[in-house]
Amino acid sequence: MTDRHVLVLGGQRSGKSRFAETLVESSGLDRVYVATATAGDGEMAARIAAHKARRGDGWTTIEEPLDLAGVIQAHAGPDRAVLVDCLTLWLSNLAGRRSVDDATAELVAAIAAAPGALVIVSGEVGSGIIPTNAAARTYADDLGRLNQAVAEAVGRVVLVVAGQPVTLKPASGQVVL
Repeated sequence: MTDRHVLVLGGQRSGKSRFAETLVESSGLDRVYVATATAGDGEMAARIAAHKARRGDGWTTIEEPLDLAGVIQAHAGPDRAVLVDCLTLWLSNLAGRRSVDDATAELVAAIAAAPGALVIVSGEVGSGIIPTNAAARTYADDLGRLNQAVAEAVGRVVLVVAGQPVTLKPASGQVVL
């Protein structure tokens, strides 16, 4: 576990992606952006375009909806900061394709072995009401377990609320790469 591995959590439109991008940009390292989103509809295509425009030049972008462990293994390095955005969509992409437990174990192993800086973004969906449908409850439970496993594997965890970062792990201190 290294302090250069950071999990950034937050709700929808909390500012978590923007915070993670700023963290990577301030590292001074080569920047690699791993996008897990796929443009399944016009609204999602617009979100992806907005993220790309906000990042601007200077990033190598890798679109990988499923094999996060493989991408981290291939692209993490001491001279790079890798940003994975986001586990929430990655988990949705896994549905019906792979075991969440197996994919989580592979991801945690890749995080543990990754040299250099690694910033992983994920949604925090378990803070609201319990959904009434079984599929939504299963997804929220799976994401909660995934976030816990990744939080255990990294040296720093930050929760972003209303654009404001709150450091959860370690208990105090500024987050830098």
